[in-house]
Amino acid sequence: MNQPRRDVFQAIADPTRREIINLLSARSMNLNAVVEKFEMSRPAVAKHIRILSECGLITVQMHGREKHIKADLKKLKQLSDWTDKYSKFWNEKLDALGDFLDHEQKNS
Repeated sequence: MNQPRRDVFQAIADPTRREIINLLSARSMNLNAVVEKFEMSRPAVAKHIRILSECGLITVQMHGREKHIKADLKKLKQLSDWTDKYSKFWNEKLDALGDFLDHEQKNS
C-alpha cells in the first residue's frame, strides 16, 4: 500500500502536531515523555508523531527499546518562504491603499 503524500502544511494544520513540534523544539524526548504531555491515548499521539515524521519535521530513533524523538525544523523553511511571499504581496497592496487614501484626502 502506498503511503499518503505528506507535507509541512499538513503537519502544522493540526494544533496537537503544532504543540508536539513546539515541545520537541526545546529538547528531544522519548515517546513516553511526549505522550505524558497530552490528554489523549498513546496510539493517538503516536499517529501524530508518525505524520510529523513522514513530513520530515521530526526524526524518530530507536535507543534500545525506546523511541527517541527530536525536531528537525529545516522543513519549516518551506512554510516561511510561502508566508513571506504572501506577506510581501499584502504589504504592497496595503501600502498602495494607504497611498491612494492619502491622495484622496489631500484632494478633497
